[in-house]
Amino acid sequence: MTETENQRLSPGDKAPILCLENQDHKKICLSDYVGQKVVLYFYPKDLTPGCTTQASELTEILPKLTAAGFKVMGVSPDTPERHLEFINRISIGFDLLSDPDKTTMAAWGTYGKKIMYGRETTGVIRSTFLIDETGTITKATYGTKATGHAARLAKELGLPA
Repeated sequence: MTETENQRLSPGDKAPILCLENQDHKKICLSDYVGQKVVLYFYPKDLTPGCTTQASELTEILPKLTAAGFKVMGVSPDTPERHLEFINRISIGFDLLSDPDKTTMAAWGTYGKKIMYGRETTGVIRSTFLIDETGTITKATYGTKATGHAARLAKELGLPA
């Protein structure tokens, strides 16, 4: 697979291996969360307007997601140090994982060709996955819009208003 080909995942697929460092340089593996539901989202870059909006909105609904049994994690190519700065700046309430070489993103189909401002480019494709207690993907959304992402997610999950 070239870096610009996207092999997209679908509901029913087993979640690919994910083992990355968080903002504290602690290795976080998706396999550690078997038995728990996970919201895993991939985003382009810390401290940018869209990514800040998305992380802020997810932090706002985090208590509802937690009450519904979900663990939330975000993944971008940023370093753990940059993630820590991002978390501290806007009080993000969940782990951010670092994938600087984008190999995990490639495995999840979240790095490759995308249309940005009407032009084809190569980069991180903002995407969200819901993973059940067995490590199976129950929802895969590629090309997610940053603004309103959390509200759409809460509605899809039937979370209380």
